[in-house]
Amino acid sequence: MDFGQLLDTTVTGLGYELVAWERAGKSGWLRIFVDKPGGISVDDCANVSQHLAQVLAAEGVNYDRLEVSSPGLDRVLRKEQDFARFAGEKARVKLRVALDGQRNFIGVLRAVHDGKLELEVDGRLLALELSNLEKARLVPNI
Repeated sequence: MDFGQLLDTTVTGLGYELVAWERAGKSGWLRIFVDKPGGISVDDCANVSQHLAQVLAAEGVNYDRLEVSSPGLDRVLRKEQDFARFAGEKARVKLRVALDGQRNFIGVLRAVHDGKLELEVDGRLLALELSNLEKARLVPNI
């Protein structure tokens, strides 16, 4: 099992969703972003942190610091399920390969199916290949 699978299995087993993770160097810091319906509390982060610390120690994973937090208001969108879950929300999308000379879009997530994201930008519906997305994040509605 690779490191990402270990994290996903552990976090999912606790009833949370693994949104993303970052690791600096072989024994640097680990930053884990988790979510659940209704949002994440400080107690949720502490629970995941304590459990992960035990699992990582048992697996012999070296790190200096472990941080567990919510994905924030500008949550990263990576999986097809993310786009489906947040349909109707505004998102900022960056493409790997430009579409009509443009790589950056801000629009409303409409649907996702067959590996394509439907993004409404200025009243126009774009069909973007998920494989062509470099980055996608929710735009906070403040």
